Amino acid sequence: MTTAVSQQFCGHCGGAGNGGGDGPTSDAHRSCRQRLAMEPPRFCPQCRRRMKVQVTPLGWTADCSRHGRLAS
Repeated sequence: MTTAVSQQFCGHCGGAGNGGGDGPTSDAHRSCRQRLAMEPPRFCPQCRRRMKVQVTPLGWTADCSRHGRLAS
């Protein structure tokens, strides 16, 4: 099951999106976005929990205990 994600936190570093200009789409997270283009997210973008990530030759899956699965 792949869930629709409303991104409140950075999937790479887990940084908060508090509306003060340092959210997951700000310039402060530019390097995080570049890294996420090449590797799977490590933090849930909805709740900031660490996710269980599995990488295979065909892609990756990341499971959050609260919000389900993200997939490449």
